[in-house]
Amino acid sequence: MSEARRSTSSFYRPRSTWMKRTKREWKPLEDRSCTDLPWLLLFTLFCLGMCGICGFTIVTGGAARLVFGYDSYGNTCGQRNKAIEGVRLSGLDHTDRKYVFFLDPCNIDIIQRKIKSMALCVSQCPTEKLSTYYDLKRFAMMNGSELCSYELPGHKYPQLLERFDKCPKLPVPESKALPVFNRCTPVDISCYAKFAEAVVTFVSDNSMLNRLIAGVAASKEIIVGLCLLALVLSMILMVVIRYISAVLVWILTALLVLGSLGCTSILWWLYIDYKMKMNETVSKDLKEAEEASGDIKTTKGHAQSLLIYAVSATVFTGILLLLMLFMRKRMALTIALFHVAGKVFIHLPLLALQPFCTFLALSLFWVYWILVLLFLGTSGEMGNPEKNEDTGLVEFRLSGALQYMTWYHAVGLIWISEFILACQQMTVAGAVVTYYFTRDKTKLPVMPILSSVLRLVRYHLGTVAKGSFIITLVKIPRLILMYIHNQLKGKENVCARCMLKTCICCLWCLEKCLNYLNQNAYAATAINSTSFCTSARDAFMILVENALRVATINTVGDFVLFLGKILIVTSTAFVGVLALNYQKEYTEWVLPLIIVCLFAFLVAHCFLSIFEIVVDVLFLCFAIDTKYNNGTRGREFYMDKTLMEFVENSRRSMAIEERGRSKRARPKEEAPGTSSA
Repeated sequence: MSEARRSTSSFYRPRSTWMKRTKREWKPLEDRSCTDLPWLLLFTLFCLGMCGICGFTIVTGGAARLVFGYDSYGNTCGQRNKAIEGVRLSGLDHTDRKYVFFLDPCNIDIIQRKIKSMALCVSQCPTEKLSTYYDLKRFAMMNGSELCSYELPGHKYPQLLERFDKCPKLPVPESKALPVFNRCTPVDISCYAKFAEAVVTFVSDNSMLNRLIAGVAASKEIIVGLCLLALVLSMILMVVIRYISAVLVWILTALLVLGSLGCTSILWWLYIDYKMKMNETVSKDLKEAEEASGDIKTTKGHAQSLLIYAVSATVFTGILLLLMLFMRKRMALTIALFHVAGKVFIHLPLLALQPFCTFLALSLFWVYWILVLLFLGTSGEMGNPEKNEDTGLVEFRLSGALQYMTWYHAVGLIWISEFILACQQMTVAGAVVTYYFTRDKTKLPVMPILSSVLRLVRYHLGTVAKGSFIITLVKIPRLILMYIHNQLKGKENVCARCMLKTCICCLWCLEKCLNYLNQNAYAATAINSTSFCTSARDAFMILVENALRVATINTVGDFVLFLGKILIVTSTAFVGVLALNYQKEYTEWVLPLIIVCLFAFLVAHCFLSIFEIVVDVLFLCFAIDTKYNNGTRGREFYMDKTLMEFVENSRRSMAIEERGRSKRARPKEEAPGTSSA
């Protein structure tokens, strides 16, 4: 029996020991190791494939054809060309003809996003306005640059019948060649007035369009100054918000509650008013009631609608009041986190440069991506030069392997863009984690942001690649469904349209949730140097344990940041109105103010998004700190004094509540003893 017990106890001991060993504790900034190396290798191979596509387009001539330009017969300007089978006037020597000239440069196809005009290679762009065919002849004789089709001799332009189809549309505007791409572009931008008028649909006449463009051109210095003002206001707000966060949160709460109560009261008042009108109408004579039967039906419909709205608003207000009742104590944590986030930006001022770095990286990548996509459209023989039977001109179409390359290139756009954004999140998370878990703030690294970037590059690129790939897997189906929905617009039935919109909405919600989880997973990786899946699981468990706090921070905090964005936009617009009013010659303010407001909102969104990431990372660090530390010797808190005050206040309120419960429980326990005595 004793042997059996010993064997049983020996059987269970290793299991408990194994469970203790597998229980991992958070050890911030202690150990560093490479994470998710297979995903880094996969991402590297994918990027090599993107570079391979770029190299292919350069080797097969797509890059040269796009940069130097090509005519409507498939000849690349500025070089010797090979003949294309079945295409007349192909295979010409254009060594001396380096510029692309469009016979009708203002004829733009908005749907296909291209110029609907024959293109020729010429040796010189027209340097003056040419109003007649004799001017075309004189320009060809003097400069050796023939602006009509190659088979037409320059000295016979005025006499040829083909001049109406194969010569430029008169008058030919003065043009200049673009610096790199060698396209002859009209100097007078009013040539594109029709295109601008088609894009800006609210413009009813050319005079309005010209006034708007003139207003922007005349106020360009003020526009630049206001954009810089929005930039400065955004940077100031990130530091100042720590001092006004408490006021903003409670003002927001009061406005939200009062607004919901006011809307509910107004809806019930309107419903009662309609009800009274309907009763007065019914109480009239029968003849008058019959004549006004249509009005009675209309009034009944309005009353029913108002009743539905009023009941819905009442339910919403009730839920809102209950949430405010339960979350009122947790709002103090949001205020404390905003206060500490402001301190983070003071200690780590380079955080403010993160939006610039990310924007620069994304811009460079997008420019590269667009260029390679254009190269693909004109790549060598695989570009499939085809003769258009209607126009007789050559067009390059994607076919065969180029189509698969294009899809690969499109996936690269999404994955690498998400990768760049994820790198920003990991960099910010790493810097904030270093700040939080350094007890003595005077011993912070000289440049925490640079240290975070180096840790990311050395250890965690695989984790970022995996997280961004998961977002890509969700985003691609959503974009495909959106494309299908747009293509089938007006053709599908109501049920199919509803199903498509539902799927798109569900995928969008899933993408937002994964983005939030990924951000916290990157913070967990920055703390503990664990793989993506482990970090995501640990972060998810922490968030679930603090679900109400998370809900409060995300709702109240996001709305406060939204108010900050509105504050920056309105302040910039107000200064813009004053500046434009001071300069009396600016007659059109609409377009300059719209440009300034859009830029101000974009800048405010970029900067306050960084602030939001800082708050979320601080909360995760705070939740981990309070879970694994209690302030005793050997388990001291890492948190800031502001958060420490919040913890102490929470402990006091909990102690008071426990004393109150114990006092209420004592009389109930003593009552039976008293009766028995």
